[in-house]
Amino acid sequence: MATALLTTILLSSFLVVSSAEISSKIGINYGRIGNNLPSPYRTIETVKSMNAGRIKLYDSDPEILKLLSGTNIHVSVMVQNNDIIRIASSQAVAEQWVQDNVLAYYPDTMIRFVLVGNEVLSHQDRRIWPSLVPAMRRIKNSLNTHDIKNIKVGTPLAMDVLQSTFPPSSGRFRPDITDTVMAPLLRFLNGTKSFFFIDVYPYLAWSANPKNISLDFALFRSRVNQTDHGSHLVYTNLLDQMLDSVIFAMRKLGYPDIRLAIAETGWPTIGDIDQVGANINNAATYNRKLVQKMTAKPPLGTPARPGSVTPTFIFSLYDENQKTGPTTERHWGLLRSNGTPIYEIDLTGKRPLSSYKPLPAARNNVPYKGKVWCEVAPGADAMNLSMALSYACGQGNQTCAALNPGRQCYEPVSVFWHASYAFSSYWARFRKQGATCYFNGLARQTRANPSRGHCSFPSVTL
Repeated sequence: MATALLTTILLSSFLVVSSAEISSKIGINYGRIGNNLPSPYRTIETVKSMNAGRIKLYDSDPEILKLLSGTNIHVSVMVQNNDIIRIASSQAVAEQWVQDNVLAYYPDTMIRFVLVGNEVLSHQDRRIWPSLVPAMRRIKNSLNTHDIKNIKVGTPLAMDVLQSTFPPSSGRFRPDITDTVMAPLLRFLNGTKSFFFIDVYPYLAWSANPKNISLDFALFRSRVNQTDHGSHLVYTNLLDQMLDSVIFAMRKLGYPDIRLAIAETGWPTIGDIDQVGANINNAATYNRKLVQKMTAKPPLGTPARPGSVTPTFIFSLYDENQKTGPTTERHWGLLRSNGTPIYEIDLTGKRPLSSYKPLPAARNNVPYKGKVWCEVAPGADAMNLSMALSYACGQGNQTCAALNPGRQCYEPVSVFWHASYAFSSYWARFRKQGATCYFNGLARQTRANPSRGHCSFPSVTL
């Protein structure tokens, strides 16, 4: 009786300590798609000064892993997508990967997660999909061979793995992956007591539907609760709704207890004219309140899992100037590329929100209505512009017909003038197919009509 009681007490103490340890560790995603970022040495020193408890890499860079040696920072390393098929096909290949990317640094570097691939099920290359779970098994087998118990194997997925997310109780996975990938994945995660890693962005959900989703609800400051009439659970914020939709989807496949981890979440600080709500005020509000929620003691959890701990990685450490696509893609950072903070944030969650200095006013929280053009960005290189001009005009659909000799936009004969017309015409014609006003940083959106004389630039109407 006494022995059983002692065992119970020790187990309870262990669970309390483990829960507290997880809840106090907010992580940061360390992306490096930029040509102006601080050195890894300076970066790790900065991460330590920010009191980050975790760091997630998108590879297994040797220099960074060595710099993390001897720190108390829990580390997540990643198997590249293009290595998944090879690892899935051979235990020897998996063993070599573990030798090179884990054992060479562990345990001095506190590697705690090996993530296999990044948003694999969002990629068009379906050839990788069947190899995802087998590759995870190979990596886990290798870790087991070396008697490593405290490194979990997972894979970060995007919210597009779900066919339905609202209301949360309707959550279910896409039918094209349910039986072939998700069921084996959940079986693996359940059997190895690992986490379901999800990239979850309330910003993306809200900005795609700002008329029907409250900004305050997305920013953890709503005074109006929402009830899921399927489950009768009451929600106070959009993040909980999105997380619980994953939990309900897992339940439907028979796995109600797999733990969640947030692989990426955050809010952009700058966006294009057509990207509503991307500003410093919203980003600081979201991330500060996120940290407070995820570090709360006792843990808050979600309505479907009250009291649960969710390891969370904020995206991202830096603005990354070489990421392609809309302007928001390059502006998710807590820090500028020179290492200075874009806004104040305490990753421990202990600082009262009222103690922060006032933030810049949010001026784009309502979608812009009107015409927008695409033009050459200041400082664009003429040689690069010439190549971008050739690309835009080479897509057909009469994109550059007005630039032909004798036509209304031919003069002035300048690569800058011609490129601006071509960019605006291309964007107007192909925006619905996913085209952006970016052109590798050579273009920008403008509300000022660049048309001149008889030359009328095509525009996008928002």
